[in-house]
Amino acid sequence: MAEAKSGPKVLVLYYSMYKHIETMAAAVAKGAEKAGGKVTIMRVPETLSSDALKKMGAPPKNADHKEAAPKDLAEADCIIFGIPTRFGMAPAQVKALMDHTGGLWMGGKLIGKPASMFVSTGTQGGGQETTNLTFITQLVHHGMVYVPIGYGCKKLFEMSEAHGGSPYGAGCYAGPDGSRQPSKLELEVAEYQGEYVTKVAAKLCK
Repeated sequence: MAEAKSGPKVLVLYYSMYKHIETMAAAVAKGAEKAGGKVTIMRVPETLSSDALKKMGAPPKNADHKEAAPKDLAEADCIIFGIPTRFGMAPAQVKALMDHTGGLWMGGKLIGKPASMFVSTGTQGGGQETTNLTFITQLVHHGMVYVPIGYGCKKLFEMSEAHGGSPYGAGCYAGPDGSRQPSKLELEVAEYQGEYVTKVAAKLCK
């Protein structure tokens, strides 16, 4: 009897200062596992000092999620990036990690790998789409296959409450002071994204 093929190796790679994106990452991972993916959740390395983080009121990092290095991106079949917005773009921490992927770029290690993004913004017009748009350049230079979610998740049509998310990917609102955590609807969209992107990755990995 032929041995069953295992699912794609999915790396959920996130940066989170106040836990919003970390919470979304867990939902994305849940969806990826539902689709048969072999999921690893990792953190983007922090660039701020512990003193600076303490002054900013940032909670401790999740020790269960190890910091990623460029080699971890190369070893994955699929990467789903979790990105909090800084003025409509990815924060410096995410950019710093990508700036260290020059060796992967030279070797073409990420060419053809499916990738997707989910985001967190302070307000409704604070970068739900632009954060995705400005990060797509990273994927393009690496030759990755960008996988948006479109409107496959009908939760995006919900108008009875304010919520993040767009056809680019899942998203949540943190509020101007960071006090709002991801809603049930936002987490459901994130779970959908993990499941959908993993299914696409499985097809590409055949």
